[in-house]
Amino acid sequence: MAAARANLLPGLVLWAMAFTLVVTYYRYAEVRGMLAGIAELKTRYGYVYSAFSTALFGGLIPFLYMRFNPHTRSSNPWHFLIFYLLLWAYKGMEVDLLYRLQAFLFGNGPAFSVVAPKVLVDQMIYCPFWVSPTTLILFAWRDSGFSVSRTRAALSKRIFLNGVVRLQISTWMIWLPAVSIIYTFPAALQVLLFNIVLCFWMLLLAALTRPSPS
Repeated sequence: MAAARANLLPGLVLWAMAFTLVVTYYRYAEVRGMLAGIAELKTRYGYVYSAFSTALFGGLIPFLYMRFNPHTRSSNPWHFLIFYLLLWAYKGMEVDLLYRLQAFLFGNGPAFSVVAPKVLVDQMIYCPFWVSPTTLILFAWRDSGFSVSRTRAALSKRIFLNGVVRLQISTWMIWLPAVSIIYTFPAALQVLLFNIVLCFWMLLLAALTRPSPS
C-alpha cells in the first residue's frame, strides 16, 4: 500500500501530461506542425532514432540528475552511465520493434479496437514475461558490481519471484494507463511519447526514493 500511495501522484502527473499532449496533437494543427519534424526523423532513421532518443531520455538525463543530486550521487558513480546508455539504447530499439509488430498485427489509430489489443499484449505478455524479469536481473547485476556470480548469489528463486511481482505491480500502476495513451498517438510519434513518460518517471522515481536527510 505504501508503494501504491508513493506511485499515485507521479502516475497522475505522467498520465495527465501524456493525455494533454495527445489531445492537443489531434486538436491543434500548430502542435502537429511542431511534432512533424520529430516524426520525420523517426521515419527516416528508424531504430537508430529510437536507440539514441531512449538513451537520452531514459539514460543520460536521469543519470545526470541522480549524479548531480547530493542525495543520490554516491549510489550513481560515473561508470554507471555506460550501463544506463547501453541499456536504454537497446530498450529503445526493443520497444520500437514491439510497436512495429503490434502495428502490423492490429493496425494504427486511436480506435479502441486497435488500442485495446496492443495494451493487452504490452502489459499482459511483454512486460510480465520479459521486461520485469530482465530488468530485475540487469539492475541486480549492476548493484552486484557487474559480477555474474554475485548476481546469482543475490537472486535466490524466492527473492527473484518476489522482486518480479513487486516490479510488475509498480509497472502496471504507471505504465498500463500510460501505454493506453501512447498507442493512440501516430506510429511515428509513439516512441517520442514513450521517451517523455520514461524520462519523467525516472526523474520522479529518483526523487521519491532518495534517502531522507539525517
